[in-house]
Amino acid sequence: MSNTFVLKCDSTFEMAVEAIDKGGLGFIAVVNPEMLLVGILTDGDIRRAFLKKSFDLNSIINKNPEVMNYRSSKESIISRLKTLHRRHMPLVDEKGLYKGVFSFDDIEFITRDNEVVIMAGGLGSRLGELTKSTPKPMLEVGNQPMLQHLVELFREQGFCKFIFCVNYKKDVIQSYFKDGGDFGVKISYVEEEVRMGTAGALSLINQDFNAPFFVINADILTNLDFVSLLNFHEKMDAPATMCVRQYQIQIPYGVISNKGGHLKSIDEKPNFTFDVNAGIYLLSPNVTKFIPKNKFYDMPSLFERLMLEGLTPATFEVNDYWIDIGKREDLLQANADMQHLK
Repeated sequence: MSNTFVLKCDSTFEMAVEAIDKGGLGFIAVVNPEMLLVGILTDGDIRRAFLKKSFDLNSIINKNPEVMNYRSSKESIISRLKTLHRRHMPLVDEKGLYKGVFSFDDIEFITRDNEVVIMAGGLGSRLGELTKSTPKPMLEVGNQPMLQHLVELFREQGFCKFIFCVNYKKDVIQSYFKDGGDFGVKISYVEEEVRMGTAGALSLINQDFNAPFFVINADILTNLDFVSLLNFHEKMDAPATMCVRQYQIQIPYGVISNKGGHLKSIDEKPNFTFDVNAGIYLLSPNVTKFIPKNKFYDMPSLFERLMLEGLTPATFEVNDYWIDIGKREDLLQANADMQHLK
């Protein structure tokens, strides 16, 4: 069975590296002679071993990998891989016998024409020293920049055309991603010389959009199904769609209702639920005419303008994983979440 390495008493690190190289997936399943799954090894594990100069094979093998039953549906495996931000899923039976690997590389993806505009120019001032030399989108979550998570999530769903709106420490972002070729996508850059707002920055893009395009803030981590969002937007025939997420707040006191000096009711520490802007948008090409040139203009202003023009924007509720990394504790939470998903 390809991409499989049988672990024996005399197995060496060099043998495992050779097996990964021959397999071509950057992944091998490590099994015992009875084909019980022992663990997995990836290119990343090998790179880390070289960096640490630690070549003990047993200590390098990930012996607690995420696995799924080989009878699982293709859709459920893909959904889980997207959640984990992984490309390979080992498949086992009820006894733990290895049955094969599901790989994103085996899927023929539909490449979509929809562009993805990522707002990556923020200062990240609330993160303090963390962004003194590193732009916020390049802060690491799960051992890679948060911006890379976004790029890979879109790419895995068939969206491969990106525009990065950059400003603060733009060279760090551009030197890492370049033209996107190393990540299997195409990236161009637009520089904001002054703060333009999420919608205002769109006026700097010197091209016409021929299909609905995404706009997303670079400090968001999510596992949103962007294809479902696109399908919803087109079904609603909306000029623009704003993703919203439920936000709950608890009043830490008893809320009093009274009238004319008489107590009517006491609601002890009530919860209130609101829909809040999730920082993810899908815009139809013709809405760009409503964005003023060379002027600060935020996205809520654009949606309000559309409503004043008699148009009806749509809202799409985000029930998937979502976090807006604005403060240090948000970054810590995102890393904890990523560790938990592993």
